[in-house]
Amino acid sequence: MSDPEEVREYRMKELADAAGITVRTVRFYRERGLIPPPRREGRIAWYDSHHLARLRTIAALLERGHTLNGIADLATAFDSGRDVGEVLGLGEPTEETPVRLTPEELADHFEGEVTAENLATALELGYLATDGDDLVHISRRLLDVSVRLVREGVPLSAVFEAGREVRAHADALAELFATTLQAHAPETPPEVLRPLAKSVVDAELSMAMDRRLRKT
Repeated sequence: MSDPEEVREYRMKELADAAGITVRTVRFYRERGLIPPPRREGRIAWYDSHHLARLRTIAALLERGHTLNGIADLATAFDSGRDVGEVLGLGEPTEETPVRLTPEELADHFEGEVTAENLATALELGYLATDGDDLVHISRRLLDVSVRLVREGVPLSAVFEAGREVRAHADALAELFATTLQAHAPETPPEVLRPLAKSVVDAELSMAMDRRLRKT
């Protein structure tokens, strides 16, 4: 059975009461573009659960020290993000586990680093996708590593720069392994390629790290 809040609509006063704010604040947020326009039915403006979720997110981000201007920039980046189906693909095989996050949970993961610029970069790279009022990170492993790097003092923007380079190398390696297999063992099932490629890359990267650490 669906949650009644998913389909409920509110007049402005009802929305304000549900969000714990004043009608004047709702009107101010609407004028600033922090919430999308309501559905109009004659002279009546109807708001829904998405507006309520956005108001609760605004309140949570304000509590975390974000400014209204910063939240407006985040909302613009969020609204321009690609849908999760476009980023993750439909039925494409993957070993990665996506992670669903609210905007405030994302802010908690990357305290002080969730800026409009970083959010836009994450959406552009496809690390994040939008799904209704939530965000979806494409990979639990990448999310955990990114959080750890930021907590070690690496700026999130630098994490993205490194990730962009790693992706380029990873795409080249994937192409190399696929081309080699197709040229010399075309009858080999495609699913055999992934574990073989991962084993080679893991071993070579481990030895490369050994060589790099010996130089320090």
